Amino acid sequence: MLLGLKRGTVVLSLHCDEWHRLFDEEKARILDAIGEHVAAIEHVGSTAICRIVAKPILDMMVGIPTFKDGEKCVQALEQLGYEYKGENGVPFRHFFGKGIPRTHHLHMVAVDGDFWKNHLVFRDHLRHNNSAAQEYNDLKLRLAHRFPNDREAYTNGKETFVKRILGEASRSEVQ
Repeated sequence: MLLGLKRGTVVLSLHCDEWHRLFDEEKARILDAIGEHVAAIEHVGSTAICRIVAKPILDMMVGIPTFKDGEKCVQALEQLGYEYKGENGVPFRHFFGKGIPRTHHLHMVAVDGDFWKNHLVFRDHLRHNNSAAQEYNDLKLRLAHRFPNDREAYTNGKETFVKRILGEASRSEVQ
């Protein structure tokens, strides 16, 4: 199985090039359904970064002009099989999940907001920096071993690394 993970668990898979094709297919379906409201759709998260392990769930980020615009998209996304979870703990983010076991996470945010910008900066930094990507890969493996049934602890364990990378990336942009 290329995608799918039981809720709350942490199982990592080696990178699969097929994830990029699956993203492109899902992006096309989403654009067909809500394209008039969408500024951009990006593949984010570890499945978007070659050379590192990932939970086998596609993380997609849909950029919209304003947070309020997301309300116009809920019904159409539900018709594509997405379950709307509201902000789900992150202010100004519409969150959707798809699949049982979970195969897709969709984060809908304002295209000019920090959530959008930070996710792209982090992804792009790891795509272009082999040592940072390897360090993240090793951290994820340690955390998955330590927290196989506690996804929140796994995610929280990555927070310091993510903040450091965002800081490094923003400093290198200034130079």
